[in-house]
Amino acid sequence: MTSGIEGNGGTQATGKLEGKVAIVTGAGSGLGAACARGLAAQGACVAVVDINGDAAVAVAASIGDRAIGLRTDVSSEADVKAMIAAVLERFGRIDILHNNAAVLDAAQRSGDRDVCNVDVEAWDRAMAVNLRGPMLCSKHAIPAMLKVGGGSVIHASSGFGAQGDFTLSAYAASKAGLTILSKSIAAQYGKQGIRSNTIQIGLVVAENGGAHPLPDDIKAVILDGHLTPYLGEPKHIADVVCFLASDEAAFITGATLPVDGGFTSHAPTLAPMRALFAARGREAY
Repeated sequence: MTSGIEGNGGTQATGKLEGKVAIVTGAGSGLGAACARGLAAQGACVAVVDINGDAAVAVAASIGDRAIGLRTDVSSEADVKAMIAAVLERFGRIDILHNNAAVLDAAQRSGDRDVCNVDVEAWDRAMAVNLRGPMLCSKHAIPAMLKVGGGSVIHASSGFGAQGDFTLSAYAASKAGLTILSKSIAAQYGKQGIRSNTIQIGLVVAENGGAHPLPDDIKAVILDGHLTPYLGEPKHIADVVCFLASDEAAFITGATLPVDGGFTSHAPTLAPMRALFAARGREAY
């Protein structure tokens, strides 16, 4: 067994997760990559896990020898077991699991529509990756966490998992299921030192500064429903993941934390009423 915890290359360890080992799924790009880098910057060794193995290796290389990249299909139990074994072989322990992987590419979106038009294959794919995947990763990571006295499991959900919308029926149902899976883990293993929490993520602008797949006019409508003057950035999510992974969050478990600029915190009439009051020359009655 070898350990990369003392590594010197790439991202330098400076923070509150020194000596910890984290797994981040779906970390070959986007929010997962940002979270992997954030955890490493706080001192953790990180397993960058993605179905795109080349992307996982590239992100791990950008972090340095405190990270490894592993190609894993999280919907496959054999793949997940092999991934956990590889992490333990390299780092010797597991303290943090961030279940970030989800399927929402263009092909998936085209089949994941309103209930009467949802493609059953898209439904099954969403459940396999977005819900079965976190279950499998938790199933096989938690025993390793128990051996070192506990750990933190963090699940990436979405406002779609808490509110009805026009489309993405399968994605929404899978994310709603993920929230209760997290609570189940918290209830079942809390007394053994396992914390499990869900972050309910809002709209986040692409990591590379490029446009989100949504058209600008739709993004403007969504921004109007925020209580912040800006949409989310990957760092906003990574900072919360690092917090929940750390001992600073030692008394938080079984929780669902919205990280969405207040988008889900208010009445749906807020934005149009704000516009109405502005048109009348006053902010409120």
